[in-house]
Amino acid sequence: MPITRGAVLTGHVGANVLRTLVTTAVVSAVALLVGFRPHASGQAWLAVFGILTAFSFALAWLAAALGLVANTVAGANSSTLPIQFLLPFLSSAFVPASSMPPGVRWFTAHQPFTQVAESLRALLSGTSVGSAACVALAWCTVITLVGYVWAQAALRRAAG
Repeated sequence: MPITRGAVLTGHVGANVLRTLVTTAVVSAVALLVGFRPHASGQAWLAVFGILTAFSFALAWLAAALGLVANTVAGANSSTLPIQFLLPFLSSAFVPASSMPPGVRWFTAHQPFTQVAESLRALLSGTSVGSAACVALAWCTVITLVGYVWAQAALRRAAG
């Protein structure tokens, strides 16, 4: 059975998700070594793993689509920089959204990195998650679908 370009793309997405999860495990181990003490139950740890996997999967498909529509290798590489650097810093991952200026606060409250960060923080600290996990998973679903459909369309255009 011949290997298709779509199968190669899916393999790259899977490898990207695995790489992200391994990196997350290493960062988590270092956090534990330097004193972070989570208060999460076993069920909460499974939810953390699920959210991280879903978010990694979503971002991998979005990155694949961006890479496929880029004109050059350098363009493909730099196309994900806003996602990697700008969005995490404009989220509540580092500082509370309430401490930000009004326009930034609104954007921060309504972007996917904030919902993921808030749900992971709540799950790991053993506090109430509220709707953050559901909103984070909804974002993951939307980003995955957009990235997947966009990547498939780019593959069809490239093949045709």
